[in-house]
Amino acid sequence: MPTTTKESTTTNFSVRMDKDIKSQCEAIYNELGINLTTAINVFLRQSIRAGGFPFDVRLDKPNKETIAAMMEADRIIHDPSVKKYTDVDEALAELKR
Repeated sequence: MPTTTKESTTTNFSVRMDKDIKSQCEAIYNELGINLTTAINVFLRQSIRAGGFPFDVRLDKPNKETIAAMMEADRIIHDPSVKKYTDVDEALAELKR
């Protein structure tokens, strides 16, 4: 019976990363008994299953502009000299004057 070889289904790709990050990750994954290539493949497979990142990707805190807007809103709420409106119609009527 002749032996047939299956065409390779793998490919190579290069990733540029910080040396320290790579070293730290290699140390963690080595403790788990896997190499960095296997860890990256696990991440990519989980990404396919999740239809995106397999974890939440978000900022832990608001950016500077949002913080400034929140502080301004807080100042306006507590400033007795700022006119207050009871509903949107009242505010729009004021704007049309």
